[in-house]
Order: sequence, then C-alpha cells, then structure tokens
Amino acid sequence: MPATVPAPFPWTDVWGQDAAVAALRTAVENPAAMSHAWLITGPPGSGRSTLATAFAASLIAGPGDEQTMHQVLAGTHPDVTVLRTEKVIISIAEARALVERSYFGPSSGRYRVIVVEDADRMTERTSNVLLKALEEPPEQTVWILCAPSEADLLPTIRSRVRSLRLREPDVASVAELIVRRTGADPAVAEQAARLAQRHIGMAQRLATDESARARREHTMRAVLGARGVSDAVEVAGQIVQAATEDAKALTAERDDAERRALLHTVGIAEGQAVPPAVRSQINALEEEQKQRAKRSVRDGLDRVLTDLQSLFRDVVMLQFGRDDGLINQELAAELAAVAEAWPPERTLVVLDHLAETRESLERNVAPALALESLLVTVTSGRRP
Repeated sequence: MPATVPAPFPWTDVWGQDAAVAALRTAVENPAAMSHAWLITGPPGSGRSTLATAFAASLIAGPGDEQTMHQVLAGTHPDVTVLRTEKVIISIAEARALVERSYFGPSSGRYRVIVVEDADRMTERTSNVLLKALEEPPEQTVWILCAPSEADLLPTIRSRVRSLRLREPDVASVAELIVRRTGADPAVAEQAARLAQRHIGMAQRLATDESARARREHTMRAVLGARGVSDAVEVAGQIVQAATEDAKALTAERDDAERRALLHTVGIAEGQAVPPAVRSQINALEEEQKQRAKRSVRDGLDRVLTDLQSLFRDVVMLQFGRDDGLINQELAAELAAVAEAWPPERTLVVLDHLAETRESLERNVAPALALESLLVTVTSGRRP
C-alpha cells in the first residue's frame, strides 16, 4: 500500500479522510459550497474533532495566514468556541451560552466558529436550545457539530445542517500515523492499530503504553477463562475496579489542582475552613468533578465492551471458516478452542447480550450487575 500523503497545513493531522478534506477545502474556497452549519459524523477515533478544528482554522484565517491557523489549532483564538464536555451529557446552560456567543460578530477572523464535540450527548431539550440559532444563523457564524452518526441527533437538527461522513481508516494507515507521531516500532504500531480497531486515539495509547496492552490482554484472557458463575462475578468485579481506578488516576490530580485553584481564588488558605458564603462554589465544582469521573468510568467500560465484541467477532469468524482478518491474533489458540467448543448460536447470543449491556450502562444500570449478567451468559451460553 502506498504511503499516505498528508494534506497541506492546517489539515496535516487529518489522516485517511481525503474526500472529507477535499469537500471542506472546497467550501472554504467557494462561497457557493459553504453552509452555515455542518455535521461531521464518523466512528470514535476517526478524527472528527481534528477535522473540525482544521476546518475552523481554514475558515478563520486567510489563505497562507499560518500564524492565525496555529492560534486556532492551539485553542487560543477569540473567534473559535469549542464545547467538549467531560460529563455524561451537555447541559442546557452550556448550550444557551453557545447560542449567545454565536450572535457576536467575529473580532479578528473572517467568521465566528462554534464547534460542538460529542453533539450526541445533547438531550432533546438541549438540542431544542440550538434550533433557533441553526434556523436563523448570524451571517458570519458557522456551526460545526460532531457525532458518531446522524441518527444520534434529532431530525430537526439534522435537517438544518450539511452532513459529512468520515470513513474508517484502515489498519495500515493508522499504524503509519502512529509511527509518524510517536516513533513507535512499526510492528507495535500495527498491533495497536489492529487491537484498537482503527481508533486513532486508543491506538496511540496502546502503542506508547505497554501496561495498557498488558491490561487489555489480561482482561480478554480472564473472560475466555471464566468457567462458572463465581468466575463471572470475579472477572466482572475486576473489570469495574480497573475502570474505576483508571478514572481516578486520570482525574485525581486534576481534581485536586482545580480545588486548590478555586480556594486560592476566593482567598482561602490550604486547610482553612470553608466559609458558608463560598460553600456553593465548592459544591458546584465537586458536582462537576463527580460527573466527569462518572463519564470517565463509563468510557472505560465502553472500551472494554468494544474489545469483547472484537473477541467474540473473531470467534464467529473462526466458526464460519474464516481465519483471516482476526483482530485478536495474539489469542488465536484460545479463540480457536472456543470456536470449536461452542456452536455459532451461542456466540451470537453473547454478541447480542454485549449490545444490550452497552444500552444498560447508558440507562445507568449498576456496572457490576450489567457485567456480571453478561459474563454469566459467556460462561453458560444462556441468558440469566
């Protein structure tokens, strides 16, 4: 396969999306192809946010104005507002703040650009807040929404935006990008891209963090090795504990720094009692941190479910005589043993339960209970 040729700046970090880049570059250069609102869809890790930021840089800056483009890419340009929530949902208050900002004219650029990452995290009421801004947009404001698919947004939102669907980059392209970005060994980069199922961010983490690769393999082997209800309960507990610990590790230092910064801002020394007058500010910060931690745990569990789907997808392929294109090649012997021992119908029951487990977690079912139920199905072949 020929090496991928990067697009010119500021599109350099957009990888494997030549058609999408071409469409947006045409829109920047030709007013007739421009729209006031765009919806960029594609699977997680396909580069939606990276493409949206590059598009914003091209809209704000004039041709050849790389200094302004760098400012946009760094997130410091006053005419670009990016909403990237770290909570489970985007709140109505956040949406209203965006709408208000969208009616301001650009201060120095050609447009004012509003980017909403994870637009699928808007509830129906939150989406309705955006409707008027999308129906009657200011002349120099451009909205860029990002979501996994068009179906994740209300029909009233979809009808007011121009959609751009990203394709999934292949394993070789993702591996090439990882090597360019991190200098990782090509074999490790290929393994990471394959195990991450072409999710660029996750592939980069796996390629650069040997412990992450080891944890993933341990979890997959533990699930395949579970033999009864007691094993199912134990493995489910291990998965939830690992996701919780990962979330704490990612957020603890930041949470502490935010709390200290807030106390410093309101003039309270370390260890001093918090007066009632500022208690509401502390409570609001703690609630925001709690929501962020909740999303981090949920994202970690969702990643585990994606890995398990790849595992049993490989089993189904082997059961139907296909041994090419396996994702979990390092577990080929274990997968072959399961494929021989199980009928295909049992594997399909597990895959169906995997999809339902993801839906259960979205409905706030206790993670331990959802995973225990799933792993009982894995060990027995029957729904509990």
